[in-house]
Amino acid sequence: MKKIFCFAFLFAFLLTACSAAIPHAPTSVLETQSPVASSTAKPEPRILTVFAAASLTDAFEEIGRAFEASHPGVTATFNFAGSQALRTQIEQGALVDVFASANNKEMDALVTGGFVASDAPQIFLSNQLIVILPANNPAGLEKIQDLTTPGIKLVLAAEEVPVGKYTRQALEQMNSQFGSGFKDKVLANVVSNEDNVKQVVVKVQLGEADAGIVYTSDAAAAPDTKTIEIPAELNVIAKYPIAALTNAPLPGLASEFIASVLSPEGQAILQKWGFGPIQ
Repeated sequence: MKKIFCFAFLFAFLLTACSAAIPHAPTSVLETQSPVASSTAKPEPRILTVFAAASLTDAFEEIGRAFEASHPGVTATFNFAGSQALRTQIEQGALVDVFASANNKEMDALVTGGFVASDAPQIFLSNQLIVILPANNPAGLEKIQDLTTPGIKLVLAAEEVPVGKYTRQALEQMNSQFGSGFKDKVLANVVSNEDNVKQVVVKVQLGEADAGIVYTSDAAAAPDTKTIEIPAELNVIAKYPIAALTNAPLPGLASEFIASVLSPEGQAILQKWGFGPIQ
């Protein structure tokens, strides 16, 4: 009897020892995975490519920084130049997400060529012309009529550049107020025709010209220059269209960028840099 009791006691002891020795089943990977780790994963880097008229440089760079801040992982890259040059680059195969032109002519050409859908372009701002002068105004120019003064050095954008075309349209309108030969007298003083509006500004700032005709937004971005306003009845209203390209590498992101430009925040930045509202 005593032997039976000893065997029973020994058997119970062995069972207890074995159960203590058996390790617990490991917790599943899903259970141990931290939800914080997955939510803090870095977003995939993406590059949004925007081709924009040179006059948009300062405003779009600011809008771009705000867009990047609200879209982690996104880098907004810009190519600023004359709208006609940008349109040519797109036609030659440049991969672009968004195109913002200073006129409808270049955008219409891309629509005709199938690079932009016909219903895609949207007007997102307006602009006007103004005369800028070097800070010291060596030629002593005070009014529009002074642009006909023989011997002054005037710099304009080339006629194929949107601002250059607008300038010549405005000068044509001035013939009705200042005489039929006014436009020709002004153009006789042109010493250089530039590829984009920013080049006009730079030549005036460097004192290589006595005057230039640019957008009001360019004058706002160049506070070291003086200006002569062009009366509204003689001025030209430029309307800028923006659109995503049909073969945009990042179509969704392109739409979001355009939405940010059209948003109240985007419009406030544009007006801060001297652009007018959508008309």
